[in-house]
Parts: sequence; C-alpha cells; structure tokens
Amino acid sequence: MLAAERQTEITRLIEARGSVQVEELARELKVSAMTIRRDLLKLEETGRIERCHGGAVAKQEVSYEDKQIRNKREKNRIAEKCAGLVSSGDTVFLDAGTTTYEIAKKICNIQGITIVTNDLEIAQIVKQGSAELFVCGGWVQKSTGSMLGYYATGLLLDFRFDVGFFGGASINEKLEVMTPTVDKAFLKRETALRCEKPYLVVDNSKFDRQSMVKINGLNDYAAVVTDRKFTQEEQEIIRRKKIRIIEI
Repeated sequence: MLAAERQTEITRLIEARGSVQVEELARELKVSAMTIRRDLLKLEETGRIERCHGGAVAKQEVSYEDKQIRNKREKNRIAEKCAGLVSSGDTVFLDAGTTTYEIAKKICNIQGITIVTNDLEIAQIVKQGSAELFVCGGWVQKSTGSMLGYYATGLLLDFRFDVGFFGGASINEKLEVMTPTVDKAFLKRETALRCEKPYLVVDNSKFDRQSMVKINGLNDYAAVVTDRKFTQEEQEIIRRKKIRIIEI
C-alpha cells in the first residue's frame, strides 16, 4: 500500500471511530508503529486530525449530508420520543445536528411553542411550520450549517429555555460528551445550563468514540434519549452518577 493510500485509510478509520491508537493502526495496516507515527504527523499538518497520546482523534466534522444518511431509522425513533417531551407554550432550543433536525420535523407544528436554533437547516424546517422561530446568528460552519462563535454564544447566554435538545459527535468510555470543534463545545455547554430540561439525543453509533474537546457529561442532562444498550460497566457509571436514560 502506498503512503497516500495508507493515509487515506487512516483518515477514514479516524472519522469512523472518532479516535485510533498507533499500535491498533500498525496491526490493521501491517506496517510499523514508526510508519504510522509519520503518517499521523503528515495528516495533522493537513488539519484533518489531531494527534494525542498514543494515537489521534478526528479534528474535522463529518459533512451534514453524510450525517443525515447515517442511522436514519434510529434518529427518527429518537425524534418521536422527544416530541412527547414538548408541551404547548414551551420555549425550545434545538442544537445544530441531524438528530435535532428530525426532532424539528416532529415538533414544528405544536401550537404555541417557540423554537430557537443555531442550525440553518433546522430553521428552514421550522419556518414551514406553525411554531415561532428565532435564529441565533454567528459564524456559519458551512459543512454542517451550524452557527458558532462569539456572537452566537453571547446571544444564547441571554435566553432561558423550558426544553433543550442537544447532540454530540462522540461519547467516550467515561460517558463524557465530546466534539471536534472548540467553539461548538463552549456553545453547547453554556446553552445546556440555560435549559430547565436539557436532553442529550444520541444514537448508539456515537458511543465508544473520542473527539478533541469535552463538552460535559451525561449527568449534566435531565435525561439521555438513546437506543444504546449499555454495558455492565456503563450501567454502573449511570447508577453512580444518577444519569436518567430514556430508551427508545
């Protein structure tokens, strides 16, 4: 395998798994650990990955189009469950993402609610429904359609929400919620604190993965809505941290 082909495969594996270890890659690609380290250094220079102790994590996010087609059925089931958590008169925050996009489709015609979002795609869905719409402005991450940065976060700090639905790029073995984007981590963390009932909405594919930046933990949400079947070790963490799980 040529170096360019190997680096393309390494990038694919990191994007799929969220993180990889040097020794793991060396075994799978049948090359030395030194060769993998050189590949990771080269990939870091391109801005695609972030090297960490013993391996690397994804730095760039998957495109919106790619996210939309992944685990579509699970996202729809999560959205149906979340629609039942919204009542007439609520002010609802919808975090940027494809799972929250499905939630938007389920709740945009609930009478008397106001939806606030930092996602251009979600705004287009809500615009067609009967719910009131408020879009928080800021720098637009074109690959995902989400609005981030100083102005987006600063505006949201003045809001208080009855309900909020938040996505996460990955959840590691400690049940910490992670993202590849620093600005996105800060916005999610601060906005969740301003929701009376913040919910994390994640399908099973987001677990056992690592990204660059920690947002918060599962215990920072009123509940986690997911199709995940938790391991015995994870169940112990859930009990110890008093995390509420809403299974679909």
